[in-house]
Amino acid sequence: MGRGIYECINCGHREVVDSNEPLLEKACPKCGGDMVLVGYAGKVEEGASQPVPLTFHTAPPAIPSEVMDRIESFYNVELLEREGNVFVYEVHEILEPNFERVLEELEKLGYWVALKKRRGKTLLFVFPARETKKDNRWLPIVFLVATVVTTLLAGYYLAVNYIALLDQYHLPGVKNPWLDAVAFSVSLMAILGTHEMGHKVAAAYHNVKATFPYFIPFPNFLGTLGAIIRVKSPLPTRNAAIDLGVSGPIAGFLVAIPVTIIGLRLSVAVPEATIPVTTKSVLFGENLFFVLLEKYLVRFPQNSTVFLHPVAIAGWVGILVTFLNLVPAAQLDGGHIARAFLGEKAHYYFTVALGLGMLAMSYLWVGWAIWGILVLMMGVMGNPGALDEASPISKKRLLLALTALLIFVLSATPRPFWVSG
Repeated sequence: MGRGIYECINCGHREVVDSNEPLLEKACPKCGGDMVLVGYAGKVEEGASQPVPLTFHTAPPAIPSEVMDRIESFYNVELLEREGNVFVYEVHEILEPNFERVLEELEKLGYWVALKKRRGKTLLFVFPARETKKDNRWLPIVFLVATVVTTLLAGYYLAVNYIALLDQYHLPGVKNPWLDAVAFSVSLMAILGTHEMGHKVAAAYHNVKATFPYFIPFPNFLGTLGAIIRVKSPLPTRNAAIDLGVSGPIAGFLVAIPVTIIGLRLSVAVPEATIPVTTKSVLFGENLFFVLLEKYLVRFPQNSTVFLHPVAIAGWVGILVTFLNLVPAAQLDGGHIARAFLGEKAHYYFTVALGLGMLAMSYLWVGWAIWGILVLMMGVMGNPGALDEASPISKKRLLLALTALLIFVLSATPRPFWVSG
């Protein structure tokens, strides 16, 4: 058997071992790491007094030289350890502060990198890029058409009830159910679609791969469960995480404002004394945004009950969706924002606390129990955060995060809806 020269992939210790195996697991006498074969020491031929040297074979570099050259043009690094296909370097100097440029250049060569702070050191993790699957071109369109149908039917249902109230109390208003239904569907789809396209634009700006919006049709009195996009590549920086987190809620909120104002203008108020006590109806919970609109912009008489036009309900739903998405847990929009400021472990505990808090709030609205369970389930998967967690968050992103917090407070609806009577 020949004698191999082995090197530890963790500490770099070398020694000669009577083996030709390419890898000796946990064989390093210094740190217990894996030893890899890097060459041969030679063997003693029969009758010879000295070993006959064999050709020394250096193990091929684990990272291609062109990739390493690019890394060294961005950072002054020193290899610390290897964990499978992940190579960990200590960064002594950052030559290129624009991490997104670094990631873009290395992704062209088939590698991703992550910049993290560990025990007072700045570490660079280098690993093969994951291949992203191509989008299904037709599925988003199918879901879009289905959601248009279900929201149109839901709008018709809301319109019929609204018109019946107008007739019952001899009030004027738009009494064409299909016109009201179309208005509801267009308004709700515009809010949800703008929300998701805000994410899509922010993802494209930061070169993050993401699908087109998937609308979720559902045969309830709203016609949908919202819409989502799926991010298929890591978020590069904490600035990018904040951009992706705030872009959807801010965009959707800006559309929800005029929709809600128009809807409230079309809504009617009826004196409470004229409404029978036994009348059953769905009551929509108020948030600070609606309170401010009704106090300063769209005023209703005192001691009256407001019957919301379907367009106002669409605006209300848009505000509720904004609030729920901004909950700073797991991988919700608010979760990405919070994760930019919190470490992975701290954000996990924060998510668990929020999930348990939602379960406790289920006495106000049974839906909080469902949301609490979903948040806890998503919390198990965690939020890995951005690839670059070493670079600081810009002042502009701090302002965006505060804007998202303000919208969260304005749209907070502790008890969304319930049935009276």
